Amino acid sequence: MPDAIGSILIAGGGTAGWMTAAALAHALPRGCTITLVESEEIGTVGVGEATIPPIRLFNETLGIAEGDFLKATKGSFKLGIEFVGWGRADARYFHPFGTFGKPFDLIAVHQHWLAARAQGSTVPLDDLSMAWGAASRGRFAAPHADPRSVASTFDYAYHFDAGLYARFLRDYAEARGVVRVEGRIADVARDGESGDVAAITLADGRRLAADLFVDCSGFRGLLIEGALATGYEDWTHWLPCDRAVAVPCATGGDGLTPYTRSTARAAGWQWRIPLQHRTGNGYVFSSAHLSDDDAAATLMANLDGPALGEPRFLRFVTGRRRQFWNRNVVAIGLASGFMEPLESTSIHLIQAGIAKLLAFFPTRERDPTAVAEYNRVAIAEFERIRDFLILHYKLNAGRSERLWQDCTAMDVPDSLAVKIEHFRQRGRLVQRENDLFGPASWLAVHIGQGNVPKSGDPLLAHIADPRASRAFVDKLAGAIAGMGASMPTHSDWIARTIATA
Repeated sequence: MPDAIGSILIAGGGTAGWMTAAALAHALPRGCTITLVESEEIGTVGVGEATIPPIRLFNETLGIAEGDFLKATKGSFKLGIEFVGWGRADARYFHPFGTFGKPFDLIAVHQHWLAARAQGSTVPLDDLSMAWGAASRGRFAAPHADPRSVASTFDYAYHFDAGLYARFLRDYAEARGVVRVEGRIADVARDGESGDVAAITLADGRRLAADLFVDCSGFRGLLIEGALATGYEDWTHWLPCDRAVAVPCATGGDGLTPYTRSTARAAGWQWRIPLQHRTGNGYVFSSAHLSDDDAAATLMANLDGPALGEPRFLRFVTGRRRQFWNRNVVAIGLASGFMEPLESTSIHLIQAGIAKLLAFFPTRERDPTAVAEYNRVAIAEFERIRDFLILHYKLNAGRSERLWQDCTAMDVPDSLAVKIEHFRQRGRLVQRENDLFGPASWLAVHIGQGNVPKSGDPLLAHIADPRASRAFVDKLAGAIAGMGASMPTHSDWIARTIATA
């Protein structure tokens, strides 16, 4: 094709840059040069260590074996997120990967749980999740292939060292022809006729031109914002946290758990991410409610073991670029926007951006309808994730601190208000296009943070005896407990997986 893209330049390294480089190298084995420019002077954010299940598809698509990946990144398995102190200071609940049980009729499992609860059942909703059945016992195994087994109803992702993952993908990409250029971008030149980005100039004077540019330069957005002034939509009125402080520590406390933990604090929340060689920790907080010094002190006082470094601070503005693809620049990673890491979506949004770029891959003569569709889908995905994150902040009527009281009282987007009200009335889980998080995820947060429905699905009265619902819930919880107890320990499964590398 005479107008085929012949050269791509990726501005920035880190997880976003090297994921992009690896995926493009895999998808474009001939006819296109791929160059990645990064500067060791600048460094990377490097706190994205927890993921969601689609990361497995990314690795599988690139032909990366799970054992090789876990060995290289000091990774562990993740079955979901435990939330501590959300909704009420004494509350705990689990957001699982997978479903809550398996339906035995037309009615959703949680509707049977609501009916059993009305009959006096005290079985927690968490106990109907196979992911929690394993996670709560420190166990892990691959999901069963037999769909009749309750052990087929969960999914999993990973925790890993983001810096080691970038290094691993760099080796992968360079082995497939990607050229890395060390240097700091000093200037961006635009074509005087088309307005496209024509080339970048490095601090040492080298000039690098390309047909397509991928901006992975982080919050700065050197191309998408610095050169093209695309604009940014600020969501801090809904998601008020604008700071994070992070520090690794030695493994301790609960040890190598197969899940992430998010603990609500007075002015935000603290993450705990267990890796093979250490535990990652951070406090995401609102600077309007807490000083940097107090945030660091709170974090350091709540570590499982001795700190392995000094606290590092990060400033951010939750939101998105007004366009993700502008002219011949596609923004991926933090250059495209920022979602706080509450639900581990940062690396997924990199993956999603790459997938859309490949789906709408251009020629030199860009199709404006493809660019418009890329932006529409990307914006919708960001907004659906935004709504899910806001849900966590909105449902906090049981907490007394000012941040949480302000969040409980705030107005939320109409798209979220509708979902909250549907669930409050009848326990109905309304899905929309581009919802990354499915019904089980929304169910976990609704129930976990106190949005218990006023009544259940009216169909239930016509289908099942309430006593049947209670018997079903008891049987399901028992099956999950038994299966969870029979699994290998998380540490043993990691060792077994790495041994295959």
